[in-house]
Amino acid sequence: MTQTSENVTWLTQEAYNKLRDELEYLTGPARTEIAAKIAAAREEGDLRENGGYHAAKEEQGKQELRVRQLTQLLENAKVGEPPAADGVVAPGMVVTIAFDGDEDDTLTFLLASREYASADIETYSPQSPLGAGVTGHKVGEDAEYELPNGKKASVRILKAEPYTG
Repeated sequence: MTQTSENVTWLTQEAYNKLRDELEYLTGPARTEIAAKIAAAREEGDLRENGGYHAAKEEQGKQELRVRQLTQLLENAKVGEPPAADGVVAPGMVVTIAFDGDEDDTLTFLLASREYASADIETYSPQSPLGAGVTGHKVGEDAEYELPNGKKASVRILKAEPYTG
C-alpha cells in the first residue's frame, strides 16, 4: 500500500513489482506498438485530416505521461510492509467512518494512492482532506477535516483494517 510523505511513497513489494512491470511494458512493447501505429497512419497521406494519426499521437502523449508518473513514483518509492492491524488509521487500510457521530451515516473506503483505486472499493488519498484528517487516529476516536467551503467536519473512526485486496 502507499503512504506519501513529502516525496516518499511507501509500497509493498507486490505493489512495487506491479508498477515496475507496467513501466517496463510502457517503455518497451507499448512504445513499439504506438510507433508502428503512427508510422502506418503517416503512410496514409495528408496528416492535417488524418484522424488515425491524430488519435495515435494523442494515445502516445497519454502513454508518455503515464511513463513519467510511474518513473517519478518508483524513483521515490520505499518498499515496506503493509500497515499493522492495530486499529490506527494509516495508508493501506480499509477505514469505516461515521459522519458527525451518526452510526447510520457511514462510509467505508481504502486509504491509499490512486494506484490502488478499483471499482470494488472507494479510494481516498492520504493527502485528501478526509484522508489527512483520519490518518493517525485510532478506532473509536473522532477526527476533523476541512470541507471545500472552509468549514470543519467531524467523523468517528469505526473500523480500520489492513487492505487485503
